Amino acid sequence: MRASLAGIAALLLLGSTAQAQIVHSLDADEARQGISSDGTHAYAIDNSRIGKYDLKTGQRIAQWQGEPALFPHMNACTLAERRLLCAASNFPKVPMTSAIEIFDPVKMTHLSTISLGEGIGSLTWISRKDGVWWAGFANYDNRGGEPGRDHRYSAVVKFDDQWRRIGGYLLPDAVLERMKPMSTSGGAWGDDGLLYVTGHDRPEVYVLRPPKAGSTLELVATLPIPFEGQAIDWDPKQKRLLWGISRKDRKAIAVTIPPVDVPAR
Repeated sequence: MRASLAGIAALLLLGSTAQAQIVHSLDADEARQGISSDGTHAYAIDNSRIGKYDLKTGQRIAQWQGEPALFPHMNACTLAERRLLCAASNFPKVPMTSAIEIFDPVKMTHLSTISLGEGIGSLTWISRKDGVWWAGFANYDNRGGEPGRDHRYSAVVKFDDQWRRIGGYLLPDAVLERMKPMSTSGGAWGDDGLLYVTGHDRPEVYVLRPPKAGSTLELVATLPIPFEGQAIDWDPKQKRLLWGISRKDRKAIAVTIPPVDVPAR
């Protein structure tokens, strides 16, 4: 299903050389936390539900429903090796715990859980690059936050295939200022070698790269997007097509992201 949202396509100009274009806009009741796509279907995520939608018709063709007590806060999913891997946590409970919930995207069944336990924050997204898992951990100023830790403790952590921590970074101050009092809700590596990260409420994506030195990611560009943050995912079949959701409209939206002009160091 294709849709044209007048006025929005011209927004993505900062840090790019071309305009963005809305490619898909689907009504999805589960579009409350995030979205993923395999290029043929969209998977809308809402805590303990996942809806599978056909991109040609816009119709929901399957739904998985879990027990809210076991799946209180699934936030973002991504496809890898024919599995749908979803970042989950116990938000808003504390101490924060995190897990990766694994699904069969064809049968829409839950397969297994990888528990990361308590620690860095609340897991909100995962993305794979160069054989390594990158994961976003949220920390909050208010609801769901832990005493002594606010949004400034939000982090991006690297894991190996056994989900052992092998590195990590903080988010830059300019990004944290835009996200507060909430935190990072979405993140995905682009084909340009840049990390695209979203917050909780603002209709913008932050383009980041690892620093030459130190432990804080570098902000390359801030791009307006036609949805208010939340979890994102790249389409695996269409180049530069980024999926996101509008919580208030219950829509899954895919937009082309123009190439980003990367400043020299």
